Amino acid sequence: MEPSKENYENRIDPKRNCDTPMNTLEDLELQIMELEERLRPIAQRPVDVAHPGWAGPLRAGAPPLDEAGVRSTAERLLGELIAAYGQGPEETRAAIRRLFTEYRSFAWAATWSEPGTSVAGLRQQLMLFSMQDQGRDGRDALLALQEICRAAAAAGVDPATVLREVADLSSRADRYGLGSTRDLLLERCPAR
Repeated sequence: MEPSKENYENRIDPKRNCDTPMNTLEDLELQIMELEERLRPIAQRPVDVAHPGWAGPLRAGAPPLDEAGVRSTAERLLGELIAAYGQGPEETRAAIRRLFTEYRSFAWAATWSEPGTSVAGLRQQLMLFSMQDQGRDGRDALLALQEICRAAAAAGVDPATVLREVADLSSRADRYGLGSTRDLLLERCPAR
C-alpha cells in the first residue's frame, strides 16, 4: 500500500502524549508525504533501458528535486531531519530511517545541492547516507559512499572524524550482506 495521509492518520497512537519528540517526527513525516506526492511521478517514470542512448536524457535532465520545483523545501526538510537524527536517541534515528524506507520517491530524490567538499558539506552528505541506511541496494550505497569520500579527499577534507561521528549514529543492521551502514562508514571509505 502506498503511504497516504489517510493511512498516516490510522498509524498515530491517540494515547501518546503529543509533547513527545515523536510529534516533531509526525510533522516531518507529513512534510515528506507532500514531497513524496510531487516526486512520485518523476521517480516512477518509465525508462526503456533497451532503447539505444537511454542514459543520455537522464544525465541531461534536471535533478528530480529541481524538476519537481521542491529543492529549497526538500533541503530545509533534510536539515530538520539531520538535526533530529543527530540530536535524538536511537528510537528517533530508527524512526527517521523508517521514513526513508517507506517514502521511496523522497528517499530516491533526496540530495544536497552543495557537494561534500568541506567538513560541513561532508557531514551533510554522510548524515543523509546514514538516514537512507543503504536504501534499496547496498551495492549502490557503497558506490555512493566511495564517491562522497573521494570528492572530500580531492578537496583536501579529512573525513576520519566525521566518519566516526556519523557511524556512531548509524544502523548496526547488516541489511544486504555488505555490512551495516555503521560498518560501511568505518571500513569502506577509501579516502582515509
